[in-house]
Amino acid sequence: MYELAILARGGVLLTVWAVAAGWSRGRLAGRLRRDGWQGICRGAWAVPGKDVDWRVRATALQFLRPELVCSHGTAARLHRIELLDGTVDPAYLDFTAPASARSTHDARNRIRVHATASLTAGDRSVRRGLRVTTPARTVGDLIRSCGSREEAVVAADSALARRAVGGVRREALVRYEELAAELAAPRPGGPRARAWLRLTEAASGSPAESVARLRMRDAALFPESQPPLRTAGGRTLRPDFLFREAGLAVEVEGYAFHGTRRAHERDIARFNALQSCPEVRRVLRFTAREVFAAPDRMTATIRTALESLAP
Repeated sequence: MYELAILARGGVLLTVWAVAAGWSRGRLAGRLRRDGWQGICRGAWAVPGKDVDWRVRATALQFLRPELVCSHGTAARLHRIELLDGTVDPAYLDFTAPASARSTHDARNRIRVHATASLTAGDRSVRRGLRVTTPARTVGDLIRSCGSREEAVVAADSALARRAVGGVRREALVRYEELAAELAAPRPGGPRARAWLRLTEAASGSPAESVARLRMRDAALFPESQPPLRTAGGRTLRPDFLFREAGLAVEVEGYAFHGTRRAHERDIARFNALQSCPEVRRVLRFTAREVFAAPDRMTATIRTALESLAP
């Protein structure tokens, strides 16, 4: 018989692998418990001391069920696509499977399986060792199933943008044309998703910026997003939004923006440099909390500033 640790793959051991290697089921269970192996789900164990996070759970489930492909919120995590809070339940793992499988919502194991007849080889890729839907298919699935315009646009903006997510800077994951082609397929939620796609902006830098732009649009305010400006010292800066005719720049800052003293100092220097740009007469700054909790106050403040700057 092989030692159990040798049989594990990526820190995961399936019961069927151990049995195939000569272990009896009765002896195996006792040995695993004595040695500190951790149960992941029925039929799968993690090596002692391993952090059983969502990726380990997804790995075990794909070993058990090779037809499963990470999708929706789980695929968004793998691709580093930002989602608005509440879009998906992070405690759950989402998978898509061929139509021969059955759509399930397993609350005990915190799994959702979406059965479909439209998952082709071109819709699948491998990311961080897991089978996953491509960025275009992932965003398409999310937009079609989103409950709100804001959730849909935040997901699409993130995939379209080059940005840092979770401390990792990545390139844009998909082009607008690819998303348009993905959403052209006649599937449930398609018409609404195509309408929401037209509201996206690849220059958006964060979920808060995406929501702020939508709120301004609702208030009939249409600034430029992330336009390049030249400071008096020759540096290029991109304010989150610019009302060019009025010379009003608008910045949206997340709660974690000033994570360190150095970051705070950089932000102050950026604020001062932005005001030296010839196109900028005034700068307004809003927190992400204001964008989400008090959008009417934000848009009213912007409108008042625009009126004060009018010739």
